[in-house]
Amino acid sequence: MSPLAQAAADYLRLRRAMGHELAEHERLLPRFVAFLEASGARTVTVQAALDWAAEPDAPRGSTVPGRRMTIARGFARYLSGTDPEAEVPPPGMAGRRQHRHVPYIYTEDDIAVLTCLARQEIRAPLRAATIATLIGLLDAAGIRIGEAITLDRGDIDWTENVLTIRESKFGKSRLVPLHDSAASQLREYARVRGQLMPQPGTGAFFTSLAGTRLIYRDVHHTFRTLVKLAGTGDGSPAIPRIHDIRHSFAVRTLIRWYRDGHDVQARLPWLSAYLGHREPRHTYWYLTGIPELLALAAQRLEKPEGDPAS
Repeated sequence: MSPLAQAAADYLRLRRAMGHELAEHERLLPRFVAFLEASGARTVTVQAALDWAAEPDAPRGSTVPGRRMTIARGFARYLSGTDPEAEVPPPGMAGRRQHRHVPYIYTEDDIAVLTCLARQEIRAPLRAATIATLIGLLDAAGIRIGEAITLDRGDIDWTENVLTIRESKFGKSRLVPLHDSAASQLREYARVRGQLMPQPGTGAFFTSLAGTRLIYRDVHHTFRTLVKLAGTGDGSPAIPRIHDIRHSFAVRTLIRWYRDGHDVQARLPWLSAYLGHREPRHTYWYLTGIPELLALAAQRLEKPEGDPAS
């Protein structure tokens, strides 16, 4: 292992011990080290960090350059403690502007059609059941696709109908209660999986035809195929993504609360905790003002003072 690679490994080990979530660092930092070594650099320089952040494979206008620079800056700051030649790139050199993708809000009919197509159009019975149940779980629980893929069989409490989401995006675990109907669908999938794949090579709840854990890239490709077959979102300016099911869950939850006359503002922390957000302000990112939601909010504002539902 080269000195730079060893330093990167030590840096990641230190941050991991401090409780940081490092999925992106563990993926990108080795690439940065390889870039430095390929260019003959012995340490981090501002120019090398800029060159790596702006490599041609970084989509123009995306947040990729900014994320790369953040990782390079953190590593350089660590190196500078022992290497006086290490240069720490100043903030703002590769702006990390976050562009909000306008989500497509799925209707209940959209999800029903997609799950039905999954069972009809995917030839392998296990694959068909896996994709259909996965889509149904995302819709019913609002969890991230990555959280669904990393679910293990032991992460489901069948007595209480509760999922345990372990070390999610922010490195924290949480419990996600399920509606009885959603739990029933998971039980049925587990039964079918047991018949078709009695001895899988993984403890994952959702398994591939090879008996391994699902790969996001393959799930994404299959989902896009189903969306095209269904014509979901045709004519909509928003391109339907699998992650938009999570946005849809958040919006539909608010709509249900408004219809039931609940204090939506007071309940937002509940939704944040359920989605695994550290604070409610992160949940606002998921709330898209579709006409139905805006109309219900407007009706609430128009209620006279003293109305019990206001």
